[in-house]
Amino acid sequence: MTIGAQAEVERAQALARVGRRDAALAVLAAVTERADAPWQALSIHADMAKQAGRLDDSLALSRRLIAARPTSVPARHNLASTLGDLGRAVEAEAVCREAMALGGDAPETWLVLARALQSQNRFEPAEGAYRQALARRPGYGEVLRDLSQLIWMRDADLAAASAPLDLAIAAAPGDAGLRRIKARLLEYAGDVEGAYRTLVAGPLDAPGELAAAQACLGLDPQRALDHANRAAALAGAAAPAVMATQAECLLALGRPDAALEPIRALRAQEPLNQHVLAHQATAWRMLGDARYAQLYDYDAFVRPFRLATPDGWATLGDYLTDPAAALNRLHRLKTHPVGQSLRGGSQTAAPLAQSDDPAIRAFFAAIDAPIRAYMAALGQGDDPLRAHNTGDYRIKGSWSVRLRPNGFHADHIHSDGWLSSACHIEVPPSVEGDGREGWLRFGAPPGLPHLPAEHHVRPQAGTLVLFPSYMWHGTQPFGGEASRLTLAFDVVPA
Repeated sequence: MTIGAQAEVERAQALARVGRRDAALAVLAAVTERADAPWQALSIHADMAKQAGRLDDSLALSRRLIAARPTSVPARHNLASTLGDLGRAVEAEAVCREAMALGGDAPETWLVLARALQSQNRFEPAEGAYRQALARRPGYGEVLRDLSQLIWMRDADLAAASAPLDLAIAAAPGDAGLRRIKARLLEYAGDVEGAYRTLVAGPLDAPGELAAAQACLGLDPQRALDHANRAAALAGAAAPAVMATQAECLLALGRPDAALEPIRALRAQEPLNQHVLAHQATAWRMLGDARYAQLYDYDAFVRPFRLATPDGWATLGDYLTDPAAALNRLHRLKTHPVGQSLRGGSQTAAPLAQSDDPAIRAFFAAIDAPIRAYMAALGQGDDPLRAHNTGDYRIKGSWSVRLRPNGFHADHIHSDGWLSSACHIEVPPSVEGDGREGWLRFGAPPGLPHLPAEHHVRPQAGTLVLFPSYMWHGTQPFGGEASRLTLAFDVVPA
């Protein structure tokens, strides 16, 4: 690398270290836009673009890096990782195997390969790849988390899912990170008390105290607040995740005025943080503050849209049979993932917006008009929803959920979105009854039973519902014998 290029790369790195990532990327772009850009600059630019969430830019830079260094194993690993993050699992697998053919054998590459295989619903080979990664690094937390979750979703067998974690914890009993992974598995398998006991079975660092606070919030809000306060003391700085949990504990203790203190600080720090907006709305509702109705304006913000029949199908009913068949083929897991809202069902892993299936691709063409109509009706304003309405959008995350009878979505928000959605592809007959079975519900914060849902939407096959990502929402359980199939996505401004 020339002295001039080296100086510019070092300047970009210095800017990134002080939080000026956009400026750093601009400096790097001036270096890497040249056809003879040094490979070191391409590598650093690709990594920084990925950290900034600019995955397409990172992908293009990684391809140029491989062209410049065709035998580089790390370059191929990084390309495979970015392809995986983009949901291009088949390509990610191919590039992983290229890296391995060149001698790459790092546990990180086995992890990328395992995730690519899992995204293709190739669960047995995926498990094998996870175990290959563990053979190379036995206490690899990310691998243990993903492997235990795969076993849980595939077999609904908590003991089998816990087994790899138990071995790792026995080998490293002081590793609080491993206990956090197991506790989260136990929590989503329904053993909340077991999750808490697992966390406090050894010394707790700041992340451990935070996890303990979250685990026992529904059991003992005061104890949860004590854990959250210890997490804050150990963190030594204003950590947003800790402050949000402190606010949640204070709300559960019926202290909305006190909860607003960390919420206000967080709103100044992270104005687009959807969890903070949700907690602010809850505090305002508890206080009877008129601003609550502005954030949770159901008439203006929760809007159903009937999908137009895509080209190539005679009627909407004819069309819906095809995405239903395509999605049902993808739902091969027995139970819900860890960290998601559904209970009693399954969720697809790969981003559906990347699907090659004609019916699924037609869906993503059909939702463009409703999204644009929603944004047009929303208009401009100073509130957190309207203030970020650019008039354009991009999809960020897309998945399908199939709930079995008695399944439901726990009340939640979508932290990565601006707008969120639910499009019903197949609905059970029970939604037509008087008990609102299987209906969408809005406005019920989790853990606060004295604040019930305020708005309900009856699901209809072929109807897309759009709403703010910060709005608490869930579903009512339903009976009968039929399942409930949805296709969902998040939207962010472009």
